[in-house]
Amino acid sequence: MSGNTLQKAIDLVTKATEEDKAKNYDEALRLYEHAVEYFLHAIKYEAQSDKAKESIRAKCITYLERAEKLKEYIKGGKKKPVKAGSSNDHEGSDKKGEDSDDDGEKKKFQSKLEGAIVVEKPNVKWEDVAGLEAAKEALKEAVILPIKFPHLFTGNRKPWKGILLFGPPGTGKSYLAKAVATEANNSTFFSVSSSDLVSKWLGESEKLVKNLFEMAREQKPSIIFIDEVDSLTSSRSDNESESARRIKTEFLVQMQGVGNDMDGILVLGATNIPWVLDAAIRRRFEKRIYIPLPEENARTSMFKLNMGTTPSSLSEQDYRKLGSQTEGYSGADISLVVRDALMQPVRRVQSATHFVKCSGPSRTDPSLIVHDLLTPCSPGTPGALEMTWLDVPSDKLLEPVVSVTDMLRSLATQKPTVNAGDLKKLDDFRNDFGQDG
Repeated sequence: MSGNTLQKAIDLVTKATEEDKAKNYDEALRLYEHAVEYFLHAIKYEAQSDKAKESIRAKCITYLERAEKLKEYIKGGKKKPVKAGSSNDHEGSDKKGEDSDDDGEKKKFQSKLEGAIVVEKPNVKWEDVAGLEAAKEALKEAVILPIKFPHLFTGNRKPWKGILLFGPPGTGKSYLAKAVATEANNSTFFSVSSSDLVSKWLGESEKLVKNLFEMAREQKPSIIFIDEVDSLTSSRSDNESESARRIKTEFLVQMQGVGNDMDGILVLGATNIPWVLDAAIRRRFEKRIYIPLPEENARTSMFKLNMGTTPSSLSEQDYRKLGSQTEGYSGADISLVVRDALMQPVRRVQSATHFVKCSGPSRTDPSLIVHDLLTPCSPGTPGALEMTWLDVPSDKLLEPVVSVTDMLRSLATQKPTVNAGDLKKLDDFRNDFGQDG
């Protein structure tokens, strides 16, 4: 939840500044770095407005700059292994000038990529991903098995180096990547979007790509997840910019270049429009897995997963009915239907003119039953009290449970977002190059 992670980050920063003022620099450095990890997690994985994200990024830069100054001050202090540039040792101050310049530049690029490392692992288990059994098996084969049983993958039996997840928007490609990050316990997970790698300064983008792979090699086993990989590696053409061409070339060289060791590194790409990928890049992704729209059983599971622990009166049969009525809906569409349905009881509280006394579980201890709560009702209900939500004390409100009617009302307003034309193109690509997930 957005507030929890942000609050944790703010608490850590507050402690860091206190330790900083008290000249406990080792502890302050540790807390600053930890706080930045939480801020980055909030930016990458939790719903924020663009303005809020920008504000958090600005804070991160300030705290990282302070952390860098503390690192310089604490001579001989080891950096955290999860942080970028951890292998750069600066004790050799008598190196040649150009070497230190190279180190400085490398450090600059790696600090730009710092936010790409998911240090706080997303807590998504395989069972949280509804359906997609073949995709999960392929990812276990590529990621989990080589880490757990490296002796299985010797000689000509090599794990996959590149996997492309393609399919309509909202079908769980990025969510699957989060599950990989959670399940691959002892590997470093680099989650990067193409915007992390594309720089407005000419010549910097390919260096960022190169440094990303260098960092992955230093911290292997590692997984590089690139979301919307199509914007980085679309087909090469005569009228594209020189910069875009160089990024693609660097990407190709790094993924399968002469002298580059890719053992222990998996590149995981996700795209909604795989047909625009450059043919050479497509070949580097040895496994291309189609993540389709969910079938009926998976949709039924998605309604349950999205409902979570919110009190509801829905039966197993109601969930199956919702699953059968949402043909053509993606996982993201179903999530929106449920989110809207969860708001229906709140709307009933807002519009109610009468409330009735009732019993319900205590907020502080759900095992205890409280007897003087108030819940919205119709004016004709026996014992109805004429009042609005403004008259109800905050600790006395018992909100109505979510019903199947709420779900169907939300379903009527939320239409599927994937069109038939895109599905046809994805189907053609799967028939030509892919496999079912």
